[in-house]
Amino acid sequence: MPIGPIDSSRTPRFTGRDGFARLPRLDQVERADIVVAGIPFDSGVSYRPGARFGPNHIREASRLLRPYNPALDVSPFEISQVADAGDIAVNPFNIEEAIETVQQAALDLTTDGARLLTLGGDHTIALPLLRAAATRHGPVALLHFDAHLDTWDTYFGAEFTHGTPFRRAFEEGVIDSEALSHVGTRGPLYGKRDLEDDRRFGFGIVTSSDVLRQGVHEVTAKLRDRIGSRPLYVSIDVDVLDPAHAPGTGTPEAGGMTSRELLEILRGLRGLNLVGADVVEVAPAYDHAEITGVAAAHLVYDLVSLLALRKHAQE
Repeated sequence: MPIGPIDSSRTPRFTGRDGFARLPRLDQVERADIVVAGIPFDSGVSYRPGARFGPNHIREASRLLRPYNPALDVSPFEISQVADAGDIAVNPFNIEEAIETVQQAALDLTTDGARLLTLGGDHTIALPLLRAAATRHGPVALLHFDAHLDTWDTYFGAEFTHGTPFRRAFEEGVIDSEALSHVGTRGPLYGKRDLEDDRRFGFGIVTSSDVLRQGVHEVTAKLRDRIGSRPLYVSIDVDVLDPAHAPGTGTPEAGGMTSRELLEILRGLRGLNLVGADVVEVAPAYDHAEITGVAAAHLVYDLVSLLALRKHAQE
């Protein structure tokens, strides 16, 4: 029987464990089906810093979560052992070393078949996480929720930043170019070539305006068709949400998705071969009343639920 979170009807939410949703630590369980790990790293940002404090902000906001997910009709902590591995300690002064550390840690945490769900940190960490996922599953389909493309070549001559991970992932062959999608993009670009490069890499784009005009169900159906049965990695930059729904982030853009729209799209991924995910770019210094932290915690909760359902269906 999995060890679940502390019962909030018996122990106040503001006490007890400090892991995500007050789950047990990884070292308190024999093994875990789903591992939640933080990566407090933001040395790759191009504007506001502070996402290094994101993992614990998300954990703190997750104290209000309850064990049954009615939207997906599942109690994820009952059907899967979920545990919090704490934070991966990375070098804040050397990005390439930090990337190597994250990649090795991701491999270590998934050695026994566990699925990894990561709390960022800035989006630089997506590259080593995708490398690790590809090592386990081959090139993965990528569903990328973000206001931005994150397929730029360099910033100030640097190849590894929070705006370049998916260009590097394409170049390294760790993502499946037949099944790549951005969702929620919007705002100004450096030039039209940004979109041309993106198409060349194989990305399909669903803008935040597309979500508004087409609706969640049509968008989800198109995404499912593009992904098919491939192993899927989901990467969520919290700035995909409108600043009204997620003010606590480093590069906010007006005109974003609502948290309701994003959660509904995630729930529409039920049954797909989800193998890993991250939620990044939560910068608590710019948050108000935990608005961003609460949104991120619910995104992680639904991703945990999807991973638990997938594992249960395979048994």
